[in-house]
Amino acid sequence: MDMHPHARTASTRSGATQLGAHAEFLTFRLGAEEYGIDILRVQEIRSYEEPTRIARAPHFIKGVVNLRGVIVPVVDLRIKLGCEKVEYNGFTVVIVLNVHGRVVGAVVDSVSDVLEMSRDLIKPAPEMNSTVDTSFITGIASVGERMLILMNIEALMSSADMGLMDAASQHLQ
Repeated sequence: MDMHPHARTASTRSGATQLGAHAEFLTFRLGAEEYGIDILRVQEIRSYEEPTRIARAPHFIKGVVNLRGVIVPVVDLRIKLGCEKVEYNGFTVVIVLNVHGRVVGAVVDSVSDVLEMSRDLIKPAPEMNSTVDTSFITGIASVGERMLILMNIEALMSSADMGLMDAASQHLQ
């Protein structure tokens, strides 16, 4: 069967709609603020378990865990983003992310839900006093009474101060 470019577009229309007019976000809490990240970056959600500490790692990298044979670095987003109070309790979870083909865990206070929202609900982020460097904020969305800060988790996890994405190439040099 010869696949014509227009036929391919028609066959993936539901995928294009998701990428176009609507998007799905996993929402979670860090301190008093609620955040959303692209659900397509999320591999799974796990309960928090104490990772194995790595010597001389930045304080926000809690260590590594073995996830079905894959050694996964675990970043505490609450520490990384300057939350005043970091408590580990029954709600604390690790969001396992796939970022640029690398698996990374992100510790958050709690996961709320998955929201599908139309892109026209997303407004540009104003200059504000947030725990997040505004370069990692893609927008703000109001959903009912909730105000969501939408975060570019790929950009955050790939930032130079994280030292996660280029660690392998540093070892090769």
